[in-house]
Amino acid sequence: MRLLALLLILLVGAAVLSPVIAMIGLDPLPGDQAFDYHHQHYVFPVIYSLCASAVLALFYYIMKR
Repeated sequence: MRLLALLLILLVGAAVLSPVIAMIGLDPLPGDQAFDYHHQHYVFPVIYSLCASAVLALFYYIMKR
């Protein structure tokens, strides 16, 4: 049950942090999704978001103890 809660926190955190990281304009990492649509370039920073979410979840876990 705790593992499921941790995975849920990671996924929700990644979904919330994705637009913020995209606005910062970091270079894409391998695993980030990028596509062109009507002469517009879109990048979804999946790896950056998962890393940031994992760091926040770890911080929450440490502060909870």
